[in-house]
Amino acid sequence: MIWLSVAVRIVANPFSNVFQKLLTQRSANPLVIIGITHALLSVACVPALFRIPVPEAASFWTNISICALLAVTANVLIVEALRLSDLSILGPINAWKPVVSLVPGMLLLHEFPGWMGVCGIALIVAGSYLIVDGTPREPWRSLRARFLMDRGIQCRFAALVLSGAEAVFLKRALWASSATATFAWWSILGFAVSGIATASLIGAGNLNSPVVGNERTSATNILQHEAGVFQRSWFTYLLLATTTGLMQFCTIVTLNRIQVGSALALFQTSALISVFLGSKIFDEPHFLRRMAGAAVMVAGAVLIILGDQSGGAS
Repeated sequence: MIWLSVAVRIVANPFSNVFQKLLTQRSANPLVIIGITHALLSVACVPALFRIPVPEAASFWTNISICALLAVTANVLIVEALRLSDLSILGPINAWKPVVSLVPGMLLLHEFPGWMGVCGIALIVAGSYLIVDGTPREPWRSLRARFLMDRGIQCRFAALVLSGAEAVFLKRALWASSATATFAWWSILGFAVSGIATASLIGAGNLNSPVVGNERTSATNILQHEAGVFQRSWFTYLLLATTTGLMQFCTIVTLNRIQVGSALALFQTSALISVFLGSKIFDEPHFLRRMAGAAVMVAGAVLIILGDQSGGAS
């Protein structure tokens, strides 16, 4: 069951990003995309709420509430990053997540990587230098320049910091409840957070879209625009909710059995799929170099997994 969950999660994540990018190309606002996704997931979770008990532990509600806030913020940043940059760059950059989650994982979960895990994380980071475009003679300077100047990469990097922290709180919520209850309340609270944020920004006339630009516009115009996008793209939204739901539920199941750092490293094998989909669907350049960089990251993930299985992490 655990390896099936890992496999589904690896495939679902890049396809979820594809549908998010398609919706941004149709001028949907990132916050609205996330809000509608959580709304559809919440509706799907309603039958489960009648069969599972409401968690009673206060620690569950604290941790799942933090998860919802972090998840919505991180996913909005991911969608904005996909609007600005290539999927074949942003997918592999997610391999930095195990590095980001290492510190909170040690402090809050008492999970420590062994030497193989540390080497694997270093390999993942090194592989990212092949992903980012730049001058081959000065890869270090090129990478720093992209991180400092490329808004898409900045948004993606900020998102992985938040989602790495979210994984820690998600596992803490699992300690006090079941995987099904955790997923259901993650979806519902995520809808509440995104709904409040969307309503506030619409009321203030500050919910921008690629069509209306950066100027303030009326709430009516915003609603009409987003409703029109939904009407034209409802099937894409449905596919997005399906892949996002599969991705998150499989993440929860995996985190229930594997250390956070190892799980997040294992998920990075989806980088290969992201590079492939970016090239085939969006005609993104530098396919071979980006695939090579993604492969190096996958090697780092395998090293982390081997270290965990051999007892290198304690």
